[in-house]
Parts: sequence; C-alpha cells; structure tokens
Amino acid sequence: MQELKPEQRQQGRAGEAGLAAAAVGPHGADSRRSAGTALRESRAVRLTAATGVSEVSEPERASAVTDVNEASEPCRVSAATGVSEASEPERIPAPAAFLPPMPRVKLRLFATGCCTHPEWVTLRGGSLRVVPIPALFALIEHPERGLILFDTGYASRFYSETSRLPQALYRWVTPVLHSTSQDAVRQLAELGVKPDDVSVVVISHFHADHIAGLRDFPSAQLLYRQAAFDAVQPLRGLRAVRAAYLPGLLPDDFAARARPIDGAPAAQLPQLPFGPALDILGDGSLLAVDLPGHAAGQIGLLLATDRGPRLLCADAAWSSAAFRENRPPHALAGLIMPSRADYRRSFAALVQTHRAYPDLLILPSHCMEARQRFVEGGEPL
Repeated sequence: MQELKPEQRQQGRAGEAGLAAAAVGPHGADSRRSAGTALRESRAVRLTAATGVSEVSEPERASAVTDVNEASEPCRVSAATGVSEASEPERIPAPAAFLPPMPRVKLRLFATGCCTHPEWVTLRGGSLRVVPIPALFALIEHPERGLILFDTGYASRFYSETSRLPQALYRWVTPVLHSTSQDAVRQLAELGVKPDDVSVVVISHFHADHIAGLRDFPSAQLLYRQAAFDAVQPLRGLRAVRAAYLPGLLPDDFAARARPIDGAPAAQLPQLPFGPALDILGDGSLLAVDLPGHAAGQIGLLLATDRGPRLLCADAAWSSAAFRENRPPHALAGLIMPSRADYRRSFAALVQTHRAYPDLLILPSHCMEARQRFVEGGEPL
C-alpha cells in the first residue's frame, strides 16, 4: 500500500445537507491468507490515535445531541488511514471477564455517505432538525482468514436501482447523499486492497444501505442469518421497498457464494444478555450475536482487538447516545420494523451491556460519533 497524500485524506462533499425534513424512511470462505500476508508486508499506513477524546459513560443529554449534530459537512469522509500490521495468530486472555479468550483481529471503520432524517425519529427526545445518518462498514483483518467486511454500506449502484418507481420511493422518503469515491471498493483500493482480497462479507441484515456494495467483491463468501434472507427473498416491488430491500443489489451468483451461519458452533456468553453466539469462523475470533427487531435475523459481531472488545451492533441502535442514555427511537420508527417487541429486547440488551461492561465498545452502523472519532479522527480501534 502506498502512503496517502495529504489531499487524499479527505474526500469531496457528497452533497449539501440542506434538505427538507423527511418522513420516516425504510431504514430503519475460502481462506485468503495471501491477501492478509500481502497487506501485512506492504507499507501500512499507520492508524494515528486522536488525542483528547475521553470515554464518557453518561454524558449530558444536551451535549450528546450537540456532538452528534455539529458536522458542518455531513457526508464528508476522510480518506482511510491504513490497517496496521497484523500480528501472528495469537490467543489472548479474555479482554474482560465476561468474554472467552479470543484471537485478536484488526478493525477499521469507513463511511459511505449518509441519509438524512429528523433527529427525533432516531433518538427519543431528539431535535426537530434534519441530521445526517452515516452509513458505516467495517474492515476486519484476521491473522489467518485475511480481509473480512462487516456490511458494505451504500454504493453507487444504489442510485441505478432506485431510478424507477416504485424503488425510487426509497430515496424520496430517505434522501441519500453519496459519491462514487465513497464506495467501499474505492476506499479500500486507496489502501491497496483489491476486490478479490476480501474473503468474506458478513451481512448484518439485507437493507440496501448495508448491502449496496456486495457486487463489488466477487470472491467473497457471504455470511448471514438464514432468517434475515428468508424475510426479504420473496419480496418484490413496493413490498420490497417497504422492507428497505432492493433485490438488484444482490450479486448474480449470490446463491453460489451464500453461507448461512445458522449451523456454526455455538459460543456461550453467560454474562451477556444476547443468548448463545455463533462462532462464524470456528476459531472464536468473530462471534455473531442475535439482534433482531430492526430487521428479521439481524446480527451483530463481537470481536477483540489489541485495544479491547468491540461489538458491531448494526442497527440495534442508531447512535451511541441512544444506548448510553437509554433513548430508543421514537415510536413512529416502529412502523418500519418487522417486530417492535424484538427491537425493544435487542435495544434493552445493548443498554444493559453498556451499563454492566462499559469497557466493551459498542459501535452502531449509523453513529455520527463513531464516524467522527474513528473515520474522520483516525482514533484506532
């Protein structure tokens, strides 16, 4: 990988954020050791820790809202600082007493543009103003399995898939700001990562803002909960749009590369409120936890880096402020959820986990704070 030039460190604006308030939208493997080895042996662009960012467990509500909304350029994405060099496979002591020993992985977040919503929809007691809701994806570097993605975020293909009715209703109701340079495949290419280097994409659920880039990674096995796909697979037309699902985003060879994780070994997490996890790689490094409600079969991903345990919680919460302050979405957001009861349970599990184990960093897929700290600020994960 080559060193990024200063002018590459920030990407262009995705568009102006002065949009009128919208109604509630639909949002609600083969082992590739050679790819991982190549990445480790290349000139990695090191992650740089952002200084002066402290961990706050119970921030004042007003300041939390301000922190989330004070982005003057809502969809600006800094060019990625690189993934630091991977260590050899190593089991470490449990990063916290509530977790089993887990092999370390490297973790990096990226943003692929955003949609916009009135804040009160996504955060109980939020303001009336329209705020950017970033779409994040994660790059995981596994010491044996190489490069793995957790979702793909938006991609340019989203626009072609929503160019006609009824699919166009998706972006009319949920305005999307995205540029081609923000595609996951483009951002990874800046780090020297080729599409075929990605060995696995873990799909949290099948909403369009999580799967729009799947076609760009033709060699990746696709891991997901069977219930997540079963819920959307028969849907077409308006019914698909209402479920935030665009069938044309799936690769033509989806069935050949699909690997439902339901048969993966169970991993017991007796001190966490998620039930048994699924050990999706079989080595204890990536544990899928069930977080249904926002979408049927939605999963999060529990892992450990050199800096501690992390939980990629997908859309079980839309911001860190939500679970820190126990502020779920407005009841109106439940209109787009297949199960409000499941959502309440998943959200409550996040709140409970954060209060009991604040050292576990929970990362929602649409969190502005996470984008500011870990994407734009370069704070290492």
